[in-house]
Amino acid sequence: MTTQVTLTRPQKAAAILVAMGKPSASRLLKFFKQEELKALIEGARLLRTIPQSDLERIVAEFEAEFTEGAGLLDSADRMDTILNESLSPEEMSAIMGDKRFEVAPEGPPPIWPELEKLEPTRLGAFLAGEHPQTAAMVLSKLAPQAAANILLTLEKPMRSEIIKRMVTMATIPDTATRIIENQLRASVLAQTATKDISAGQARVASVLNEMDKPQLEEVMQDLEEAGTPDLGGVRSRLFAFDDLPLLTQKARVLLFDGLSTELITLALRGAPPGLTESVLSAIGARSRRMIESELGQGSEGIQLADIMGARKNIAVATIRLSREGAFELPSSSQQSEAA
Repeated sequence: MTTQVTLTRPQKAAAILVAMGKPSASRLLKFFKQEELKALIEGARLLRTIPQSDLERIVAEFEAEFTEGAGLLDSADRMDTILNESLSPEEMSAIMGDKRFEVAPEGPPPIWPELEKLEPTRLGAFLAGEHPQTAAMVLSKLAPQAAANILLTLEKPMRSEIIKRMVTMATIPDTATRIIENQLRASVLAQTATKDISAGQARVASVLNEMDKPQLEEVMQDLEEAGTPDLGGVRSRLFAFDDLPLLTQKARVLLFDGLSTELITLALRGAPPGLTESVLSAIGARSRRMIESELGQGSEGIQLADIMGARKNIAVATIRLSREGAFELPSSSQQSEAA
């Protein structure tokens, strides 16, 4: 019979954090005070391998749920890793009172995540004036969805030349990469800092998306009459439940595959037949029969606020999927024609 490991409270907390893994533990560490963090670190350094049974006992004490396979831990090293990736060197030095956690100074932050946030036409316009080899190198550094969106903005001959070079591209020397990064930082990101208004458009759209469709259109009309600039960029980020028929069939299938039948049923109560059919046509036969059966029983006793809330949830899910690159929202012209 094995003897249970006796741990102090800091050691138990350290074991829990290490078992959670870096992403979850990193979020929690921000809520600890410096003296508590120091106690955690010291506890982790004295912590030996913990058997699975003891870890389960500790987890039960905290009344938390963890995934399987969190058992054997190299606690000290992994706690150091979590802390180093969660706290700055200055915070680590302040906690520990030494310089053990200092890291080598880094260069400028990577530019690729920032480039992926730009409108595809902006980066596409820049690459159109560059050598195809340069453009191929830049696109190879971006996420596939971002690179594809940028390629579609280029002329076909340039597009084909870039793709051909991406296929045959070898390892790029660090020196060449830094030269191109510096050029992009000076020529694209510097201009973006002063000219890019997409962030403002997104903020306005997020506010307008909270409105019902009639209210939204009324506000947009007022803005147009007032001569507000760049409304096209705002409208391209708008989406309401009534716009669902404007999505492609593939996009609707992807959207409703991740939503519960209860939510869909609630949102469809009182919806026009055309809108209802566009939703049901994107759902499996069994789920469709269940929803149609529920809708056939009427909407008595169901609050309008609940229905509108369900529709808002579906619209929000649609916007989220489009931002993740799953599909594109309907164009502003499509929405205007539908309105």
